[in-house]
Amino acid sequence: SSAASDVYKRQISVGIVAGELVADLDYEKDSNAEVDLNLVLDEKFEILEIQGTAEGKPFPKEHLDQLFELGKECIKEVFEIQK
Repeated sequence: SSAASDVYKRQISVGIVAGELVADLDYEKDSNAEVDLNLVLDEKFEILEIQGTAEGKPFPKEHLDQLFELGKECIKEVFEIQK
């Protein structure tokens, strides 16, 4: 990967904590998350990396889709701020 392409990617950690979708998990929230998902997206919001874990019980794909959209919206805000 070139240095130029590195400028146009962002990482975020999102999850489900106490039944709520949460963006930008810190250590405390991450350690208490029922689901945590790490996303790295490019400027087109295409996936460069995705890693998720159900910490206690399985979760439905619907939750994965919701977490992805939450992460995408947060990354979109970062790209807009950095323009």
